Amino acid sequence: MNFKRFFAVVKARNIEFVRDRSSLSWSMIFPILLLVGMSFVFSGDGQSQYKIGVINLAQADEPFTQTKYIDFIGYTDPVLAQTKLAQHSIDLLIDFSKSSYWINPSSPKSYLVEKILLASHNNFSSEEVSGQRIRYLDWVLPGVLGMNMMFSCLFGVGYVIVRYRKNSVLKRLKATPLTAFEFVSAQLVSRLIIVMATSSIVYAGCNFFFDFYMLGRYIDLFIIGVLGAFSLITLGLLVASRSKSEELTGGLLNFASWPMMILSGVWFSLEGAPPLLQKIADFLPLTHLVAGARKIITEGATLTDISYHVVVLIIMSISFLLLGAYFFSWNEER
Repeated sequence: MNFKRFFAVVKARNIEFVRDRSSLSWSMIFPILLLVGMSFVFSGDGQSQYKIGVINLAQADEPFTQTKYIDFIGYTDPVLAQTKLAQHSIDLLIDFSKSSYWINPSSPKSYLVEKILLASHNNFSSEEVSGQRIRYLDWVLPGVLGMNMMFSCLFGVGYVIVRYRKNSVLKRLKATPLTAFEFVSAQLVSRLIIVMATSSIVYAGCNFFFDFYMLGRYIDLFIIGVLGAFSLITLGLLVASRSKSEELTGGLLNFASWPMMILSGVWFSLEGAPPLLQKIADFLPLTHLVAGARKIITEGATLTDISYHVVVLIIMSISFLLLGAYFFSWNEER
């Protein structure tokens, strides 16, 4: 590993990105436009469906849980469930085993769902839970930033390497002392620096205007962002490891990115979703990036609390990196 050559490629790639004003501008403006749009579209209570949390839902054999137009979400941790209620993430919390329920007095939905519950369970005792409401804008923030990072990582690495290969840049680099490991490592580090820098600037700038909800530590949020970005970058490297066709690479990158954008909890919570859908989402790196960041922001979680997401991202990164390095070619198409 020659660090002089390594840092030379990192510097060259960063300068190339900065000089591409259209890509730089789009990576900064796109998430801001989404956040501004969401702040207007979802500024009110536009959701029509109620959500009720149930302690140990799997063990609750109650006809009430079959009520139409209500999502029943199971929780095993009462403290976490009460936090969700305080943040207006759910409208009511029920513990059938103790014949009790919790309401949020500041939530109109909580009041209405309580009336529905008491129509069939008027002997339940009630308690109140209150707290600061989380706006949809605050909830969707990790998803928007994660989606922007996903596109920047996948297409920023995939298209660049394919373009280099198609224009015979890789073929020329192969004739230099630069090794494949040095080149790939430089591409990864360069894109990681760019993605984290632009994401941090976007977050800081939007936070100045919107005053985002934040319970956790910023250092934990940054670390999960780095792990998620690295996992997505290595996935982009794997996709572009052999191909010389920009059209094929674009199709493969879209094939990888669209399921993540839909199933990774970017726009809506996967709580209450079918188990099969949740298992599929668990294989997507963006799912763990968004879920981990959202827990840090809205629940004050630490890296220990989200260790599952951290470990999965590390395993995915190592797997994608090893496969990408194994299949990587300077100028051959598989």
